[in-house]
Amino acid sequence: MAKSINRYFQFLASSKEVRPSGRLWYPSADVYQTPDGWLVKVELAGVSAEDLEIDIQGNQLYIAGTRRDKMCAAVGMTYQQMEITYSSFEKTLQFPASIEGASIEHNFENGLLIIRLWKGERTKP
Repeated sequence: MAKSINRYFQFLASSKEVRPSGRLWYPSADVYQTPDGWLVKVELAGVSAEDLEIDIQGNQLYIAGTRRDKMCAAVGMTYQQMEITYSSFEKTLQFPASIEGASIEHNFENGLLIIRLWKGERTKP
């Protein structure tokens, strides 16, 4: 958690124009075990694929990125109320066994990041 807080303050210091809503963002995730691996859904509405990092180490899946408010970059626009959190985030998910070496595929569907992890080598059709 200390790592997340440090990155948040580094983000604030490095960005004078971006004004996050004042709280750290911890996206929600669902994890399902399937017969051939795992399915992970992470709630990431507003995050661009280029602002995302996914890494596997041992039995942990690490997801990090930034949700940016690109609309408020317009000249002359000021905000009146901000409830959506625009900031960096980190999410680490623990699995009961090593997932290192798993084949991974991810895509966005309706504001959700869908990650599929397949045990061992996967051959594409």
